[in-house]
Amino acid sequence: MTDQPRTRQELYDRIRQVGREEFILEEMIRYGFWPAQGEMPQDPTDEIRRRGEIQRELNDLRRQSSHLHNEQALRKQALKERLAESRRKRQETKERREQERQQRAEAWQLKQQKDILYLGEEVSAGLNFIEGNQERLQSYGLPICNTAEEIAKAMEISVGQLRFLAFSRKTATISHYIRFKIPKKTGGERLISAPMPRLKQVQHWILRQILEKLELHDAAHGFRRDRSIMTNAQPHVAADVIINFDLKDFFPSISYQRVKGLFRSFGYSEAAATIFGLLCTEAEIEEVELDSKTYYVAQTNRHLPQGSPASPAITNLLCRRLDKRLTQMAEPLGFIYTRYADDLTFSASGDNLRHICNLLRRTESIVAHEGFSINEQKTRILRRKSTQLEVTGIVVNSKPNISNKTLKRFRATLFQIEKDGLTGKHWGNSTNIITAIQGFANFVAMVNPEKGTEFKQQVQRIKNKYRD
Repeated sequence: MTDQPRTRQELYDRIRQVGREEFILEEMIRYGFWPAQGEMPQDPTDEIRRRGEIQRELNDLRRQSSHLHNEQALRKQALKERLAESRRKRQETKERREQERQQRAEAWQLKQQKDILYLGEEVSAGLNFIEGNQERLQSYGLPICNTAEEIAKAMEISVGQLRFLAFSRKTATISHYIRFKIPKKTGGERLISAPMPRLKQVQHWILRQILEKLELHDAAHGFRRDRSIMTNAQPHVAADVIINFDLKDFFPSISYQRVKGLFRSFGYSEAAATIFGLLCTEAEIEEVELDSKTYYVAQTNRHLPQGSPASPAITNLLCRRLDKRLTQMAEPLGFIYTRYADDLTFSASGDNLRHICNLLRRTESIVAHEGFSINEQKTRILRRKSTQLEVTGIVVNSKPNISNKTLKRFRATLFQIEKDGLTGKHWGNSTNIITAIQGFANFVAMVNPEKGTEFKQQVQRIKNKYRD
């Protein structure tokens, strides 16, 4: 053997490698104590070598077994690592999704603070459309407010408050209006829906910043600056005939859709027009008590409420085309046309009276085409030869005046009050007699300053005499 162990460790390694008996045999052969080849009686050489081979095979098998054992252990370890990695990834996915959920929630809250996405059934479809006609808005001098955030900022309220005021509910536990009825001069009752302070403030903003900046037709005299029942009556003074029409259910006939369309016509976006339309309209409701709780249940579609500061201006704007068409129809027939709220007045003289039937028919057609209806029971045709001509409560036979019959009755009422006191006295529909007589005295002074001054002095004496 040429490769002999040189150190003790190499000796041990060699013995482990070939086996103890084969190592001894190799050494005996190397030293000459045993022949390398040949047979001897009871020669154990082959047996020893066979044992060595078997030992080496056994060692190989042990190494393979050890390797297989290690491979299974590695597989188990790899499985553990894969499971651990899977758990880690699941945890990461869970944490990522939770983070994404929180981010979406925060983004939603932020969007809720800046925008309005839903305001109730059947009215929310256009809230995503925020493109308006800026050039048209600028030409009218209107504020550029095409999103909920811009509207809220201009009104100096939060988007949440704007959503609260504009939200449309079929059934609600709160109401933005106080409703009550007042008697009409012609009989019956008129429903008044007075907005609560926060909504009233918003409606005043719409009135001042938008509605009052738009031009009206010259025929409109109601609810506008420098116009009154006097200016409405003046054009009809000394006419031979007065024709008066009354529009039926004037405020309730103006729906939310028409109001929204009006704001769209100004140049506002679909979203802004929706919000403005909801702020300016309301449904008729019925109060229902259930489990000691009051619910407000909508009975009709939304329409203009009578009592809102914005409603009269909206009616004037919506009637611009009506006023234009009636004026263009009346002038060629020789008639003068004016309108005070829902009161349409025509007047004419001389030969033009022959066109009365034509005017009646065409007026009814135009009014119906514009989405209104005439209260036929209140249509009047007054001729100067047979009666006093009145336009919105003012006599116009020769000059603006008040009915002599009404003045005599008012004078008698003041005399009785001054003589006998306030108890049992009344004037008009007001429950406050002092406020009623003072208001009527001011009305007389507007129409007839001379008589009005006399009445105002008498009312002041009564106030001084019966002051609490």
